[in-house]
Amino acid sequence: MSKTGLIIKREYLTRVRKKSFIIMTFIGPLLMASIGILPMWLASANESVRKIQVLDETGIAEGQLSSNSTIVFSYVHSSLEEAKKNLESGETYALVYIPSGQDDNLLVVQRNVKLYSKEQVSLNVKNYIENQIEKQIERSMLKSQGVDKELVASIEKQVNVNIKTIPLDESPAKDASYDPELSTGIAAISGLLIYFFIFLFGAQVMRGVIEEKTNRIVEVIISSVKPFQLMMGKIVGIALVGLTQFLLWVSLTAGIYTIFMNTVVKEKYSSDKIEMLMQSSPDGAAADKIDEMIESQQMIQRFESINWALIIPAFIFYFLGGYLLYGSLFAAIGSAVDNETDTQQFVLPITVPLIFSFVMAQTVLNDPTGTLAKWMSIFPLTSPIVMMVRIPFQVAPWELALSMGMLVLGFIFTTWLASKVYRTGILMYGKRVTWKEIAKWLRYS
Repeated sequence: MSKTGLIIKREYLTRVRKKSFIIMTFIGPLLMASIGILPMWLASANESVRKIQVLDETGIAEGQLSSNSTIVFSYVHSSLEEAKKNLESGETYALVYIPSGQDDNLLVVQRNVKLYSKEQVSLNVKNYIENQIEKQIERSMLKSQGVDKELVASIEKQVNVNIKTIPLDESPAKDASYDPELSTGIAAISGLLIYFFIFLFGAQVMRGVIEEKTNRIVEVIISSVKPFQLMMGKIVGIALVGLTQFLLWVSLTAGIYTIFMNTVVKEKYSSDKIEMLMQSSPDGAAADKIDEMIESQQMIQRFESINWALIIPAFIFYFLGGYLLYGSLFAAIGSAVDNETDTQQFVLPITVPLIFSFVMAQTVLNDPTGTLAKWMSIFPLTSPIVMMVRIPFQVAPWELALSMGMLVLGFIFTTWLASKVYRTGILMYGKRVTWKEIAKWLRYS
């Protein structure tokens, strides 16, 4: 085995055998899966029915508010004070009070609706009640103008615009479609992970070089290998550690999601259950619940239709390419200083493009095919984040190939620069290095 191979093996085995690596390898997928699974599970487990009493002095909403699976309306015909006492002593969640306005002016009525409760009302409940009352006021105002409210209600149920965005393709058999909302979420998460991983593993390279230099271990190692071999061994070894951890995270997280989706989500929102609910509620009483189940079912189908075969390999490439590019620069910084405190003046300038690309990710999300997004996804110092933000929005193959090629060239160039700094700085002690001094090292032959 070559000397560089031995260094790679040492760096790799030293880190993967640590307890912290093993623990985080298994805890990481649980944490990532819980981000998506836990909210869904808690939401379904916490679907308690809230009883809402309605005291309507105008008669606008009397018997007209639609209940759903979690909010049930009932109507009272007592005084406000008596209704408040019943609310305080009973199991009712809240009391909606619709007072009569001057001449029952609906514009006055809508400003005086009150919601009484024993505890803080959740935002979802408040918004749902507001929406229901707004509908009844609208219908009453239309009726006053001679418009049939039943006709309006029928039209409202029928009108449901759901735009399907389809890519322009010459093949009519290809039934592909864009999903801007889901693509935006995947793009944002991919960019964030790339940013996090590059800083995390790049900092590990820098700290490792500083530690070996401070302990004078590097003097022994340099007697057997060339500085460039040592630098490349550390960079590649830690890259393999990161790749191993990432692949394990993807595999375990995908396994957890698959089990959860197949055993819980798909069963809960299956077509059979939707059909059974529709048959058991022919009058449309469970319409809101059915709509919710259909939307959830469609969301699952859209998630499964994502081109993971492109996104995951692209993520691995840009993670490794971005890490190798910045990792070589981090290694150069580590070789130039004697302690971690002195790294601050050097780390910020070399990571400005990385930070800038992360800050500009929102702009790219808003216009993934724009000129700025295209150039930033090709420039090697910003492409790891920006291209991963663009990929879910279907990037042209030539742009992806050009971006990958430029990133490889960028890594070769930064490695060449870093090696010139590394070979001099790794054996320099006790001197506070400046940018002027580093520029002088770059001119050494």
